[in-house]
Amino acid sequence: MSKIRFWFLISLLISGCYAKPSVNPASVPFVKIVGAMRNVMHKGELFGTISIDTISNKQHLYGLGPLENLKGEIVIIDGKCYVSKVVDDTNMLVEESGNIKAPFFVYANVDCWHEVLIPDSILTIPQLEVFLDSATKKQVRPFAFKITATVESGKIHIVNLPEGIKVHSPEEAHQNQRTYEIRNEEAEMTGFFSTEHQGVFTHHDSYVHIHLITIDLKKMGHADVVTFKSNTVKLFLPFTN
Repeated sequence: MSKIRFWFLISLLISGCYAKPSVNPASVPFVKIVGAMRNVMHKGELFGTISIDTISNKQHLYGLGPLENLKGEIVIIDGKCYVSKVVDDTNMLVEESGNIKAPFFVYANVDCWHEVLIPDSILTIPQLEVFLDSATKKQVRPFAFKITATVESGKIHIVNLPEGIKVHSPEEAHQNQRTYEIRNEEAEMTGFFSTEHQGVFTHHDSYVHIHLITIDLKKMGHADVVTFKSNTVKLFLPFTN
């Protein structure tokens, strides 16, 4: 086992809590939102509305969003911030950096994760979304979640807007983005769920926004399509369902 993989797995164990204490709404991590997806997609507000370095409490911090000017993707996992940028059609650059800005961003400090058993039949993002909506009707929303799994097949994208482009629509915002395939790779996915924030931090037709990073830290981006390998999916929530 490589050192990177070893310490990646250790970090998952450290950041997870597997006890089942009673959970009250006040103890559920508060989700913070800066900027809005609709302002980027429809008003062309590509500038950074938050500097990641200014988030004061990075302990057990999880978050996601695009890089300012739509030049890449950002994910924060347990306080570590990773940025992905397009190199070419088949290659990307993933590096750890906090000196960056985002035009919109959603984040939360999750001190304790609780593993939730899910049906073996849940193997795609739409199926996961339906399960999350059904299983958390009585919980505080929005909320963060994470998944570890072997991805049998999937596609992630990185926004890569050319210089000087004016954005007035989602189609214009996604000009020159690159899509990368994931096949039979172990990965962690950081996500946020809400039924009330479409156009804010989720797309208009979804209740989830998920960024995926492979366990070797070589691929990261916005999860578009994912098929999980059966019996490998572990879902973690900041509360017991």
